[in-house]
Parts: sequence; structure tokens; C-alpha cells
Amino acid sequence: MRFLLYNIRYGTKPSRLFPWGGYLGRTSANLERITGFIADKSPDVIGLVEVDAGSYRSGWKNQAKVMAETLQHYHVYRSKYRAGGLARLMPLMSMQGNAFLARDSIRGQRFHYFERGVKRLVIELELDRVTFFLVHLALGFRVRHHQLNSLHELLAATRRPYIVAGDFNAIWGGRELNLFAAASGLASAAPSHLKTFPSWAPRRPLDFILHSEGIKVTGLEAPRVSFSDHLPLVCDFEITG
Repeated sequence: MRFLLYNIRYGTKPSRLFPWGGYLGRTSANLERITGFIADKSPDVIGLVEVDAGSYRSGWKNQAKVMAETLQHYHVYRSKYRAGGLARLMPLMSMQGNAFLARDSIRGQRFHYFERGVKRLVIELELDRVTFFLVHLALGFRVRHHQLNSLHELLAATRRPYIVAGDFNAIWGGRELNLFAAASGLASAAPSHLKTFPSWAPRRPLDFILHSEGIKVTGLEAPRVSFSDHLPLVCDFEITG
């Protein structure tokens, strides 16, 4: 199977001169480029971080749905902010979330929310032989580690091969995840922790794909494309358990 992980920055292409600018720009042209790139990679499952669900940026359309229709995939989307929180009441932020796209039919989906942090969502996607978890962790170190502890407890209940992936915001590098990975019995698809941010001069490994026993990684790459401020990760794997 092939899994592609990508923080797409709501489809808003960043500038090297103004890395944090452009968040309010229209996204249709760049989203077409992202979708075309993904189509060329032909993944079976796609984990998308920072998806616009229908603000003016995306022309009032859910980007995950638009991409799924183009790729002929199923899709699952959810806001990354908890219901009742302030972020869900703000016009632009209320349309920000994460999504899965899958070539094959989806057996089950669950949406979990951490107790701490602004970004709290964990999407659990169940396919025939494997389960995926998608996260976008907090920027703050203390909150991020509370979230990792909660994620460890969530994963402990999983009784089949699984992959947990996303933007972990591991500002201090892959060492941040060592204790979490060891406690959860996880291995990294990239033991050397591929650097994915910023896309034009990657210096930090913020995006990770971790896997349980019963999964064998056969290939991993971080294509040098600049449709977002993050590089995507493309992981080929086999289910052995």
C-alpha cells in the first residue's frame, strides 16, 4: 500500500519572502496543483493536515471533498477544534480541519479530541486490514506532551496493525517522540527523521509517520515540491501481521 501525508496549509501557497503570509488568499489554482501532484503519486490513503472546509478562500467548497471527487476517493473530514470552543465560533477558523482520503471503502471512522490545546483532533480511520490515526499537535511544548500522553492511551486500545501520522510540531526534533514511540511500541518509517519544514529549505522534521508491529515499510520519500510550507511524505508499506 501507499500512504501520503501532507500538511497542505489550506491550499495557500507560501512565499519564501513572507513565509507566514498568504493565509487569506484564494486557493483554487494551488489546490489543483496539489491534487495533480497527489494523483501522480497514486496513493491508496492520503492524510491531509490543514484543510479548508468551505471558507471564502476555497470558494465555499470543502477541499477534501473536491480532491476526493477528482481522485475518485472516499473522504472523511472534521474540524480540528472542539465543539463549543472559541475557534469553532470564528468564521475562518471554524472551517479549518484535517481529512483522510482513501481509494477503498472505509470500514469505520472515529473522531477523538484531546483535553488540552487549541488543535485537538485525532481522526481514526479503519480500513480492511489497517487503521490510521491522523494528528496535528500543539505548538506549545507542555501541551504537546500532554497530547502525546493522551494519544498513547488511545493507541493502547488498538488491536490491529496501525499507522499514526501527522504534523507533530516537534520543534526540538525527532527526540521529542522517542519516549512516546517506545511506550507505544512504535517504529518510525524514517529512522533518520526526514526534514519537512520549510519546504524551500527543509531544516526541521515536523511531520512523522509511525507504525506498529505488523507493518513493514518498504519505501519512504519526501518529494521536494513547494505547494505548501511543508513537504509531503510518501510511504510504501506491507501489512505482515
